[in-house]
Parts: sequence; structure tokens; C-alpha cells
Amino acid sequence: MDTKELLKKVRKIEIKTRRLSDHIFGGEYHSTFKGRGMTFSEVRQYQYGDDVRSIDWNVTARYNEPFVKVFEEERELTLMLLIDVSGSEHFGTVNQFKKEVITEISATLAFSALQNNDKVGMIMFSDEVELFIPPKKGKSHVLRIIRELLEFHPKSKKTDLSEALKYLSNVMKKRAIVFVLSDFLMEEYEHTLKIVGNKHDVTGIRVYDPKEEHMINLGMVQMQDAESGEFHLVNTSSKQVRRAYEAHYRERVDYFRNAFTKSGAGILQCRVDESYVKKLLGYFKQRA
Repeated sequence: MDTKELLKKVRKIEIKTRRLSDHIFGGEYHSTFKGRGMTFSEVRQYQYGDDVRSIDWNVTARYNEPFVKVFEEERELTLMLLIDVSGSEHFGTVNQFKKEVITEISATLAFSALQNNDKVGMIMFSDEVELFIPPKKGKSHVLRIIRELLEFHPKSKKTDLSEALKYLSNVMKKRAIVFVLSDFLMEEYEHTLKIVGNKHDVTGIRVYDPKEEHMINLGMVQMQDAESGEFHLVNTSSKQVRRAYEAHYRERVDYFRNAFTKSGAGILQCRVDESYVKKLLGYFKQRA
């Protein structure tokens, strides 16, 4: 992708996702993810309807008229995006690849955090940490994250979420809002997820294609594993083969649900042909 085309794509995603965060998600994000408490801001003259418990009696005595203390929510929150960039994310049969939907959701979350003056960071992972962008504030930082989401080429096509979660624990010492975006076609991460879930506010967003759920009867077909790159001759006309594939797929989805639920993390599942806007809004409202 040349620079001109990349900038065009970044701009297109910025316009779409920023509009969503400005008009829909900014307030919902703020309501869902609260700050660490209230901090003193200023004193002002008492107005009708103010809580008498907030009167500053020292200032009131000095000026001989009532003044109240004003407090603001102490936010300074950090949003961390954990993005699966393995080979399976390039699968797509309905309008969009999973990677494209993950990019849009990530951009929407990042702009929502930006609107609330929160820091945003990102970890891209395969079976290793491919890229770490430390949390920062600002529009140019968010645009850099979108550029990486669009053009990054991972070294590996395999997946290991546990490695990414361990890395997150090492680099994030303070509590953060963590969104993991993946198809979750992997296992063996439940133990690490429990440790991370005890410290951070974690949500898993499973982005999937409906065609992945079932194997279509196409006879004898040569298939390539998106993560290992290996080719296999598969008899898709065999009911036993199709049943085994579907059972294996369901096992991975069940593992995702159980692992996140047991660790106290949130769950969001979004098909590539569904509106992620409705799904995110529903999730935020449920949480708030």
C-alpha cells in the first residue's frame, strides 16, 4: 500500500469512527468506565439547589456569604488495545475481512478514549508480541495506531494470547481498560487471563465470519491452514469430517466464553455482517 492510499484509508476510517465516538460512544464510554474518584476543583458561590453538605464553611465565613466546593471526576484512565494480527484474521466471505472490522472497532474505541482525555496504547500479537505502542494522549497518536492497524505485517501467522497477556502485565503497572480483539480460535490462555482480569478491566471482543461455523460440502478440496500455512486434502462431502470440524470450532468458542466469564471479564461477539455499532452500544449500556 503506497503512502497516498494509506493516508486516504486512515482518513476514511477517522471520519467514520470519529463521528461514532463524538455522537454516540463518547458519553457511553465515559459512563461505563469511571475514574478513580473525585478530586477538588474550585469553590464558587452557592446557587439554589446546591447540596448544603458541599458548603465550604471557611470561605463562607470569610466572605459572609455561602460558597460551595466543586469536585471533578478524577479520570486519567488508560485504554489498551490487544489486537490479534495472526493469519486467521485475514479470513472474510461477507463484505469485510475480520481484520477490517477489528480495525474499525479499535479506532472507535480509541477516539472515544481520546474524547474523554484518556491515554491509548496498543499491543499487536501473533504467537509473540509483534508491536507495542505505549499509551499516550492526542489525535496524532490515535492516527498512528490506525495506520499500524491498516498496514502492519506480522512476522508470524500463529496465535498465542497468553504471551500477549503476560506482556501486558509486565508493561502496565496501573489498572487499565483492556479490549482484546480476536477471533479467539486458540486455547490455553485461561490461567493468564485470570491473573490479568484481577488487575485490569478486561473485555474480549470476538470478531468472526458466519462461514467459519460450518464446513460447506464441496467434495475433495485442498485447504490451507491460515496460521500454519500447511496444505491439507479434505473430503468436505464426509458428514463425519464436517461434524468434527464444527465440534472443534464450537469447542474454541465455548473456551472463549468460559475463560472470560470465569476471569470476571466482559464478552462481546460480533459477526462481520452485523453492526458492531449496535453491539458496542448494547455492551456499554449493559455495563453502565
